[in-house]
Amino acid sequence: MKNFNINNLIRENIKSLKPYASARDEYKDATTDEMVFLDANENPFENGVNRYPDPQQNSVKELLSEIKGVSTKNILLGNGSDEVLDLIFRAFCEPNKDNIITLPPTYGMYDVLANINAIENKKVVLTQDFQPKVNQILEAVNKNSKILFLCSPNNPTGNSFSLEKVEELLNKFNGLVVIDEAYIDFSEQKSWLEKLANFPNLVITQTLSKAYGLAGIRLGVCYASQEIISVLNRIKPPYNVNELTQQKAIKRLLKTAEVEKEVIEIINQRNIVIKGLKEVSFISEIYPTDCNFVLVKVDDATKRYKQLINKGIVIRNRTTQPLCENCLRFTIGTEEENEKLIKVLLLISKS
Repeated sequence: MKNFNINNLIRENIKSLKPYASARDEYKDATTDEMVFLDANENPFENGVNRYPDPQQNSVKELLSEIKGVSTKNILLGNGSDEVLDLIFRAFCEPNKDNIITLPPTYGMYDVLANINAIENKKVVLTQDFQPKVNQILEAVNKNSKILFLCSPNNPTGNSFSLEKVEELLNKFNGLVVIDEAYIDFSEQKSWLEKLANFPNLVITQTLSKAYGLAGIRLGVCYASQEIISVLNRIKPPYNVNELTQQKAIKRLLKTAEVEKEVIEIINQRNIVIKGLKEVSFISEIYPTDCNFVLVKVDDATKRYKQLINKGIVIRNRTTQPLCENCLRFTIGTEEENEKLIKVLLLISKS
């Protein structure tokens, strides 16, 4: 996007906001063992978590910087990706005035956060092959359109968006383009992180919940220009990522080889599951996927969902979503779990 000016998007009250300065922000060299810390009203008895955590999560960011090839100045961490997304809403969208654009079927929290923040959500449904309708998206834009959300690879469909279509939107949408890459580690398509410097309006969100297997610690990551990150840092809670989360994230980020091995195993199991699904008579379509799940069309989604529940298998019924009538979503599990899934599907297909 040429002539992009982030100051035109920031809410006026955020521009003048003076952020809260925590004790650990005022004295940053908090790792010095010789120092006596009597500044933050903490309990002095050491138990591993009696001190406040690093408010900027510097150790985690440094590891992410090495792994992703992005400066720490371009990274913001949140209490899950949902907090990151909420911060973006609160920094750039004026309640009861501005709007966002989403592309259903997609991640449901975009709509929830829009409602929470009193922001209109303009929905432009994807094409039948789950790709963005670029012309219709641009036609929906007005002077109050602040954010375009692109989930790629997309949840619940599983596919990645056309690189050409995404680039066209980045060049023509005069607002923030948030690309949600929660599932990028399972995709053959490269992350947009490689082009972060090329687009000042590009914001990328990722998570440690999927490929890194850390859904329970709630750690979301935002990559953007230094200017955008600075705005988000201004409004984030001072200690939004707790000490235990930071410690667990560091341990996992130091084991990238282990993570890569697990991703390969999940992709291999995904191929095996897809092969098995082709033998299930009531499945009429298996959609292409770049994720750790597979979306399929069946004869009666609600019926098949209940049958699987009765057999002890919980999957996701997506039949109420646009373009997903009678669709079920299967997460890729362990080898044993996947074998049970296919076995049960074949069994109920004969009943």
